[in-house]
Amino acid sequence: MRAPLLLAPLLLAAVLAPLLAAPLAAAADQKPLRIGVLNDQAGIYADMAGPGSVIAAHMAVEDFGGSVLGRPVEIIAGDHQNKPDVGSALVNRWIDEDNVEVIADIPTSSVLLAVQEIGRRKNKLVLASTGGSSDFTGKACAPTGIHWTYDTYALAAGTGASLAKEGPWFFITADYAFGTALERDTAAAVTKGGGKVAGAVKHPQGTTDFSSYLLQAQGAGAKLIAFANSGADQVNAIKQANEFGIPQSGVKLAGLYLHITDIHAIGLKTAQGLILTQGFYWDLNDETRAWSKRFYERHKAMPTMGQAGTYSAILHYLKAVKAAGTTDTATVAAQMKAAPVDDFFSHGGRIREDGRMVHDLYLLQVKAPSEQQYPWDYLKLIRVIPGDEAFRPLNEGGCPLVGKAASN
Repeated sequence: MRAPLLLAPLLLAAVLAPLLAAPLAAAADQKPLRIGVLNDQAGIYADMAGPGSVIAAHMAVEDFGGSVLGRPVEIIAGDHQNKPDVGSALVNRWIDEDNVEVIADIPTSSVLLAVQEIGRRKNKLVLASTGGSSDFTGKACAPTGIHWTYDTYALAAGTGASLAKEGPWFFITADYAFGTALERDTAAAVTKGGGKVAGAVKHPQGTTDFSSYLLQAQGAGAKLIAFANSGADQVNAIKQANEFGIPQSGVKLAGLYLHITDIHAIGLKTAQGLILTQGFYWDLNDETRAWSKRFYERHKAMPTMGQAGTYSAILHYLKAVKAAGTTDTATVAAQMKAAPVDDFFSHGGRIREDGRMVHDLYLLQVKAPSEQQYPWDYLKLIRVIPGDEAFRPLNEGGCPLVGKAASN
């Protein structure tokens, strides 16, 4: 007689189970989609990436609408301190514990290349905007890695090729992956353009005294000193070269990786005449000005190319997630490569099979103080470099992914 009483709770559970499962599934769908912005938040690269890249990432999410596929999108930020081990530990924790789907920005090429391997191993997208080594889409390419704003080959194709015959060249190079790649790619462009390289010297990251390196350049008979470094290193090197009267002696200076924030720190009086290659400049047109002024309201500085690229990469990712109807890494990566990039950063940009986003670059020159018309009016356009000219040909990078789809 007790059997029906025992069956009642079981029947009730069977009826309630589907009703309970629906809210649980809905709750799972509402879990945030997290994007991690990894960079130098307080060190020598903080101005060109740092908090500004985090602001740009938030702007991308807000402009997209704040959510995708019913899930709120969250931006989290981390400081890799320009150390591969610190960056790797942080990214592993983000992925394993915090359910981060995408890593973005990532200045310091040694950190970038380490994160590339984590993305490959754990099947998470890496959207590089500020890290520059062309090896990222070359021998170290991955199905999960997309290079957005620029790379060392493109900088060389712009500044190096344009000034090839102004030498002999002498490189003062940061002693890590980015500096090595930038010197290598620029020296190749100089030689190809009929120029000569007189020598090179490497310096530690975070150097404050460049006097011995500048003396070596002068001793080698350089007519053009090229700084294959970035951030505060490049700012200090250019300032000290001017203090020593090197430009006044007829030797040209080339800042191979300058940002608008670097020009701001150096000042037009000292930086005037420098040639630089950029993936973005805030004052190019009405679209770039409109976005940059919104950015300025939050950051009180105009955006660097890396910060603008971080916005563009994240926005394109979110568009791809919406179009694909999933956050599955391979599906989203394929959608990102299938759709053109269309925003103020680039109209008609495209992502190749090696992960390189191909778009126009800009060869610019720093204005003289007398040419400045308003705050942050620092650069004038010399020419637009078409993307196919700016970036390394697909078959020359050594990326093992190239041609793989066709062969399969």
